[in-house]
This record gives sequence, structure tokens and C-alpha cells, in this order.
Amino acid sequence: MQTLILLLPQLILFLAALVVFGLDLVGRDEKRWLPYVALGGTIVALGVTIYLIVAVELPTEPMLGGTVALDSFAFFFQIVATLVAALVIISSLGYMQERTPYRAEFYGLLLLASLSITLVAAAADLIMIYVAFELLSITSYVLTGYLREDLKSNEAAIKYFLYGAMASAAMLYGMSLLYGATASTNLSAIAGTLLGADASLRWLVFPTMVLLMVGFGFKIAAVPFHQWSPDAYEGAPTPVTAFLSVGPKAAGFAVLVRLVLTALPEFRADWVALLSAISMITMTLGNLVAISQRNIKRMLAYSSIAHAGYILIGLVSWDLWQSESAFNGINGVLIYLLAYLFTNLGAFAVVIAFEQATGSNQIEDYAGLMQRSPALAGTMLIFLFSLTGIPGTGGFIGKLFVFGAAIQVQFYALAVVAIVNSVIAAFYYLNVLRYMFFQPASEGAPTLELSPALMAALAVTCGLTLVIGLYAQPFLQLAQFSVGLLGI
Repeated sequence: MQTLILLLPQLILFLAALVVFGLDLVGRDEKRWLPYVALGGTIVALGVTIYLIVAVELPTEPMLGGTVALDSFAFFFQIVATLVAALVIISSLGYMQERTPYRAEFYGLLLLASLSITLVAAAADLIMIYVAFELLSITSYVLTGYLREDLKSNEAAIKYFLYGAMASAAMLYGMSLLYGATASTNLSAIAGTLLGADASLRWLVFPTMVLLMVGFGFKIAAVPFHQWSPDAYEGAPTPVTAFLSVGPKAAGFAVLVRLVLTALPEFRADWVALLSAISMITMTLGNLVAISQRNIKRMLAYSSIAHAGYILIGLVSWDLWQSESAFNGINGVLIYLLAYLFTNLGAFAVVIAFEQATGSNQIEDYAGLMQRSPALAGTMLIFLFSLTGIPGTGGFIGKLFVFGAAIQVQFYALAVVAIVNSVIAAFYYLNVLRYMFFQPASEGAPTLELSPALMAALAVTCGLTLVIGLYAQPFLQLAQFSVGLLGI
């Protein structure tokens, strides 16, 4: 019974998906109310997750044969997954209605993708990690190519699938090497076997980490596993792009943190060196290439790549002996992901609204947006400031805690590279603002009207982006509480 209670959020998401699929089969009417069934499922799952965190004592050991760790870390990502699904559903209501008559499957698949994120974050076994990852991958591929009549959507899905298949194969091979070296798929048991292991086992670990990083790096869009990201972001339906920019990235960081801290603490020096190099290359390439982009979805794709590099700083700066510190690295990863969730989904809500009204995603077409829609221009200003890391926004708090963690453990070179990259990023973010506020609109450009659903999405994301920046204490407490991982 305790297991079922603790798994209620996952069960609710799964049942909500089944209900959406089932109701779509009944009758022939258009069923415009089905998205609200999916939205209700995510809100109920979010409420139950918060209740379990507050009112139920979390287990001290992994459950279901050691495959699932329902600790505070896993519950944090359950909150993230349900928030992502709810906000994407709200943002997509008008967009999907205009583009396809087959909408129920979209919302059902979105619920399954959200479910897979919660399973990835709680996975304490290599087999569970792989199965949950594949569920997330398959649903993401289908969602990316959901607009079957759109050639760009088809192209994006094919590229995403091909890259994903190769990354998945490399990750699975790395898992097989780890199993061969330790005779276990349980993360804690792997750590126990590798503790004090002789050279005949230790030499396998570094190539294993590289192969595992191919799979995890693909999900978080870290260089050099990022090639799918710009094409998938541009070609996918924009609500799906919003989901891809946050959901799989959060899942990738969740499993990466759990694996290296639980299974490979003995090899901290190795994975710190590997991830530090990837972090610096990722943020630098993402920001430099973003400067030349003219399509806002591609620009935000490279921006997302750069932010993956920033978030990695928190992981490589983790120090077990400073786990109670305000800058312990992992709490920086969590607060950064939370701020990035609201910031990026808000930015994509603006992109969705603009695309619905104009049919364009070109940055120059945003000229004069302040006169055409002050609400869109004002909220986009806040989101771009947050992505830049301007004080008073959630993005600043996220960067403060990951950069502060790097400085605390004396990774000064990493911190300097990150700060320089933040300055570079300001160039292309402010370029969008230049068009919106200082360039005249083209002759005959219409005034943009916002649907109630998009107004709600913008209000929630913009409000929470500012709240995290101006009153961060509750969110910092949540992040610090969520640092506890079973098995460390």
C-alpha cells in the first residue's frame, strides 16, 4: 500500500493518458474538451506530489526490488515534469486546434512523456534507466513529427530519431560494460563493487563514462551530442519544441546526477574532468552559433545548448563535504532547472502566440512588437533578461548558485568561461529586444490578439520567473530539500 501511495503521481499520469486515448475512441464529435482532461490529470498529479512531499515520510531504501528510489530528488523532478506538461498543454490549445484534427493523441503522448520523466528521475537501476529513457525518446520522436503534412516536422522527427537511436545504442553498450565489470545493474551495488577495485576493473570505467555520456548528453543537448537540437526545434510543432527544451533536458540531468553520485563516486576526478570539458565547449559553441541565427526557434535551440553547459557546472562543483552549504552545486542544478522551466516555456509561449498570429518565426519579423502587442513584448523582455541572467529574474538566481558553487570549490577557470559566455549571450538576446522595441513594424502589420489560454500561460511563467528572482527563499529551500539522493 505504501508503494502504491508513493507511486500515485505516476499512476495518475498513466491513467489520465489512458482516459484521453479511450475517450477519443468514443463517438465522432471533435471533443475539444479532451485537452482539459489531460490538463486536469497533470494538475491532480502535481497536487498529489506536493502532498506526498509535505505529509508522507519518504522511504529510506529504494523500492520495487531496488529499481526505483522515491526520494526527495525524484519528487522534485515529478514537480518539474507535471509543471512542464501542464504549461505546454495550456500553450498548445489554439495552436494544435488550427493545425490538426487529431489532437487527442498529442495530449495523451505528452502525458506519457511526462510520466517517463518521473520514471527516469527515480530510476536506481540501469535497466530501469534504459526503459524509462526509451519511453521518453519514442514519445518525443512521435511528438516532433506530429504534423504529418508538414515536411519540416517530418524531417525534424527523422533526424531526431536517427541521432537518438545511435545515442541509445552507445549508452546501452556503456551500461553493458558497467554490468560486465560489476555483475550488477543496481547503482548502489555498482558503487560498492567499484570501491577499492583493482586496475583490471578500473580501466573500464572511463570508456564506460564516455559511452554513457553519449546517451545523457543527447538528452541534455550537450556538445558534441547536440546536432539534432536545432533542426528538431525548428521543425517540430512549437509546443513540442517548448517541451523538448525543458522536459528531456530535466530528465537527462536527473539521471546523470543520480548515476555519477550514486554509482561512480569513487571516480569523481574522472567524471569531473570529462564533464568540465564538455561544459566549457557546450556553453561556448551554443552561444557563438546562436549569434548568427535568424530563426527564433533555432536561436533558442542554441541558447538551450549553452544553458546545458551552465547547468553542468553545478554537477562538477558538487562536494560531498559541503552538502549542507548554500552553494553545494546540486542545489544550483535544481534551482537553475526550475527557473529555466518557467523562463523557457514562457519564451516559447510568446513564440507560439506570434507564430499563430503571423505564421513567422523570423527574428526580424518581431520588429515593432511593442506597438503591436505590449503584453507579448513586455513578457518576452522579462524572459530574455532571465535567460541572460539579469538580477531580479529567476535566471540570475540559477546562475548565481552554479557559478558560486564553482568558485567555492576553486574551479575558477570554469567560472570565468561561464561569465564570459553570459556576456556573449546577452548580445543575441538583446538583439531580439532591439527588434521588438527599437525597430518599426512593417507597413500594415496587424495588432496581435492573445487567446485566454496563452494569456494564462504567460501570466504563470512570467510571474514565477520574477518571483524566483525577487523572493527565492521558498524555491531555494525546495532545492536544498531535494538534494537528498538515496544510495550516496
